[in-house]
Amino acid sequence: MTSGSLAEAPKPKRLIVVGSGIAGLYSALLAAEAGAEVVLLTKGALADSNTYFAQGGISAVLDEPAPGDTVAAHIADTLNAGAGHCDEEAVRVLCTEARMDIAGLGRFGVRFDHDDDGDPSLGLEAAHSAPRILHAGGDATGARVAAALIKTVLDFHAAGRIQVIGHGQVTSLSLDSGRVVGVTFLQHGRWQDIRADAVLLATGGAGQLFAQTTNPSVATADGLALARRAGAEVTDLEFFQFHPTCMVRTGDALEAEGNTDPLLISEAVRGEGAILVDANGQRFMADYHPDAELAPRDVVSRSIALHLAALGDPNGHVFLDATVIEEERGKGFLEKRFPTISKRTRQAGFDWSREPVPVAPAAHYWMGGVVTDLYGRTSVPGLLAAGEVACTGVQGANRLASNSLLEGLVFGRRAVEGFLGRSSTGPLAPALAPRTGDRLAGSAAGSDAHATTALSGPLELPVDDRSFASKAVGAFSRPALRRLMTAKAGVLRTGQLLAEAAEALGSWEGDVVPLEVPDSLDPREHEDSNLLLAAQLLVHAARERRESLGAHYRSDGVKEPDVVDDFDKPYTMSRKASLVND
Repeated sequence: MTSGSLAEAPKPKRLIVVGSGIAGLYSALLAAEAGAEVVLLTKGALADSNTYFAQGGISAVLDEPAPGDTVAAHIADTLNAGAGHCDEEAVRVLCTEARMDIAGLGRFGVRFDHDDDGDPSLGLEAAHSAPRILHAGGDATGARVAAALIKTVLDFHAAGRIQVIGHGQVTSLSLDSGRVVGVTFLQHGRWQDIRADAVLLATGGAGQLFAQTTNPSVATADGLALARRAGAEVTDLEFFQFHPTCMVRTGDALEAEGNTDPLLISEAVRGEGAILVDANGQRFMADYHPDAELAPRDVVSRSIALHLAALGDPNGHVFLDATVIEEERGKGFLEKRFPTISKRTRQAGFDWSREPVPVAPAAHYWMGGVVTDLYGRTSVPGLLAAGEVACTGVQGANRLASNSLLEGLVFGRRAVEGFLGRSSTGPLAPALAPRTGDRLAGSAAGSDAHATTALSGPLELPVDDRSFASKAVGAFSRPALRRLMTAKAGVLRTGQLLAEAAEALGSWEGDVVPLEVPDSLDPREHEDSNLLLAAQLLVHAARERRESLGAHYRSDGVKEPDVVDDFDKPYTMSRKASLVND
């Protein structure tokens, strides 16, 4: 180069983002804004994600919080809900930086609901000590947030700033000398490869492991399986949160593949006076907890599961009777108070103002996942993870309501900062005002506890319940997998049930090889392999943790024999262990 000539501009780093929920969309936009070359890969349409179905809001302590609310209180609430299993530094980061990423959403077109005075409308949810839940469109927060981010991503795509690849099923991570350097994916029946400097997994959860779920059909543990096969560490997989009242399809529809249109029926309905009854029309919750239908979410889920087990129908359902509300509050109250749920139940063929609606506990959110540090870095160089697929330690053993979308935002942004080498030079989102530190100064330990209420007595499975006995297992199918996981590794668990689950899962390995990438052009076969691997990892983790903690409930107290890890690499690691810093 001659003296005085211009040096070539450095080539921008390329980031592949896999997944189009809130973590994937937000991180792709931030990376593109910062000048990175971004490829956003999603196996369906951009709107196919858990985010889109989120009825709840996003928790955050804003510049002008509700009276008495503080960042320290949000930290305390999160730690309490997590049953002592949270990573405190991760929780501090989440709650301190929350309002920074709420402002970041505003830059990408997200608009939250406001009250009559023009201030953010803040809701109060279970286990929160103050109103701090931001909503958009009432009970359509996820859909509104996703729509705004998708519109901006498509604008970036049209401007050549983000390459969007839809209907592309990532089947494996490409490795070079132990480093992730790209992905292989299936699109329209053809294999394709893309190289990159790093891959960010934002693939969501795995609700399709269970017979009932609030998750859409795309939630098949893809990211977890991809990371596991690449050698990444995973942890806390025994902690799977179930929501107690998800509407179920009855009859032949219960066997249908996909569960493409989940309907979670909010706890607010029970708060207005709805009751739970069994198939005999008997109200049963008072037999399990003094607060009956108003007991904490995990208690109601366990009580329903126990009652169904006692009736010999662990894969069955009970009924939510909201007709009592209509009788007490007057005709038309349900339509006015719950317009979205009223519309959705009608579409499903129920008039809930006149008849009970079938409901069951539904797989809702996986607290465990791929282990990351505070900048989304996993134990494999070049591999990042954010959102539900990751385990930052924020959610502990039981996620605090409305912290899930927030985690996708905060740690999605931080993953991009780590990728760009900005983890020590400042955040990509708007700067925090100095007074955040003042709010954080209060001791979280000094705040009132908001942990879930304990059961009035220990739950025990009926010892003579033949429905839980070991049975011959047929060929693998998704309905069979869901029934197995619900009956033996769902809300209620014992060592015997988990051992039976492990045996059944192992018997399917001849048909579906979990640790290998299927040599198939059918995306469903890849999903099946991912689901079987995820199920084996979950069951293994649940057998290892013999005590009950948070969302993991062992109704037995029997010490199981040492569990032999059937997998060729250790599947857990200490969060304090050093992760790859690249």
